[in-house]
Amino acid sequence: MKPDRKYQPLLEFLRQSNQAEVILTFTEIEELMNDTLPDSARKKRAWWSNRSKGALQASAWMEAGYRIEEVDFEEQRVTFRQPTAKPKVQRVGDTVLWNAQLIKALRRHMGLTQAEFAQRMGVRQKTVSNWEIALYEPPLSTSKHLELVAQLAGFRYEEGSENSE
Repeated sequence: MKPDRKYQPLLEFLRQSNQAEVILTFTEIEELMNDTLPDSARKKRAWWSNRSKGALQASAWMEAGYRIEEVDFEEQRVTFRQPTAKPKVQRVGDTVLWNAQLIKALRRHMGLTQAEFAQRMGVRQKTVSNWEIALYEPPLSTSKHLELVAQLAGFRYEEGSENSE
């Protein structure tokens, strides 16, 4: 989906930025757009989600090569960040070993909150949180499921060193 004209100035601003991270206040975004943000942008995290369907505003920053990293409603500012290089994976045989960085990268690629990602995976949100802070790693059976989810989402990663445990 292409961003509509309302969000085109944001798209152009981000495209012209030479920074991996751009922090803008809500007011600065409104000045760029020469229009006001909807009330939901000031109150609901979902408005800022990195979803690829049905959100004209998300199309603007995603088409410019950015993703929303953080929304601070108290300070009324948004952090846009360009995704880093493809994460590297290690394998045991033909199974990817999913670590905190890789799981978080997949979730962000899909534009989901931890709760939404947990629902897709059939686990609790706390489980996803624990994976992402490296409290523990998913079992091999879940790793197979993560691989399938990643494949369906078009998530790409680089092969790291082979782990032959």
